[in-house]
Amino acid sequence: MSVRENRIPDLSVLDPRDIDRMLGGDGCGWVCEVDDRIVGFAMADLSKANVYALFVEPAFEGRGIGRRLHDTMMRWFFDRGIPEVWLSTDPNTRAEAFYRRAGWTAAGTRANGEIRFTLSRERWLANTP
Repeated sequence: MSVRENRIPDLSVLDPRDIDRMLGGDGCGWVCEVDDRIVGFAMADLSKANVYALFVEPAFEGRGIGRRLHDTMMRWFFDRGIPEVWLSTDPNTRAEAFYRRAGWTAAGTRANGEIRFTLSRERWLANTP
């Protein structure tokens, strides 16, 4: 809850069963630790080919942590044969700019106003150094 953007105002919308399902085999999660403290995390939902979460604590932004978590997660998706991944994020945010720089393409707006982005394996490979 320490993030500045894309906050989840009502945590009751998060279903612990979804997290258990993802971390129990239908997805994967990663963390970044600095001095034994988790400062960033990402979660992937394989069954939905969806980035479930990617967050970095504000004090640790701008250090490449988000990009490393992102690239690790994308590699994981694409190594499993997923041809395209999607996510959504609020418009006009640093997150939107981050995903555009990482090669994601806007693919419409969701009912909640978030931008829906997609990233194909080919586009990711073309954008990955």
